[in-house]
Amino acid sequence: MKNYFVVFALCASPHMLLAQTPALNIPDWAWPGSPTHKQVPPPPDFRRPGVHFDTPVGLFQGQSDIGGPALAGAASYDEKSKAYTIRSAGYNIWYTRDEFRFLWKKMSGDFSLAADVTFPDEKGYFDRKAVLVIRQDLDDDAKEAVLGEHGGGLVHLAQRAEKGAVMKDMQYRFGGTLAKVLPKRVGIEKHGDSISIFISITGEPMQRLGPPITMQFSGPFYVGIGFCSHAPDKSDAAVLSNVLLENAAGKVR
Repeated sequence: MKNYFVVFALCASPHMLLAQTPALNIPDWAWPGSPTHKQVPPPPDFRRPGVHFDTPVGLFQGQSDIGGPALAGAASYDEKSKAYTIRSAGYNIWYTRDEFRFLWKKMSGDFSLAADVTFPDEKGYFDRKAVLVIRQDLDDDAKEAVLGEHGGGLVHLAQRAEKGAVMKDMQYRFGGTLAKVLPKRVGIEKHGDSISIFISITGEPMQRLGPPITMQFSGPFYVGIGFCSHAPDKSDAAVLSNVLLENAAGKVR
């Protein structure tokens, strides 16, 4: 089955898209911001359970549709190319709750995680994001630290400091949104209670990007990779390849 991703043009109305998919019953707050629609946080009491699969995929023990997106996600691993293709819809990974497909492994202690990131559809929504994640649990409002690489060139280190809190972040952009200068490889590391992110723009040795944040996670926690289309009614995909995951700090490369 082919999947098509709709680009939100400047003149597009999210309510027009809603009319095209009435069966999905997308709430108004879930549509991304546009000239005709103001994006707002989910209602404080809005929760949706995830869907979890314990079937291993590549390096990971299982995968989940965090926050129960309106469309089910999917993921596959190609042993020959060492690439994970992750397909997901989802309103966002932000505010007080998330919606995305997450490939995870339970871990404790320190870790290093890195991957090459590409977006097969170059015309996808600029705010879609491939992510490297540490989450305390699999609830949609979990405490977490996230490295996000957006389709528009933004790389950020974001955190939800406590369960149910509002996400906060530090943002770094390369070449601006329109230029879409996308880093070749990104990484995240936990060393004690310190969380740092790393980047290689063209293939040079990875360097830490910005200052670390301090967060305490109780083991076991969930470490892995994921993707969110930033469109509640449309799936898109990211490919994360050459994934490195080691149960030690200082191994990002």
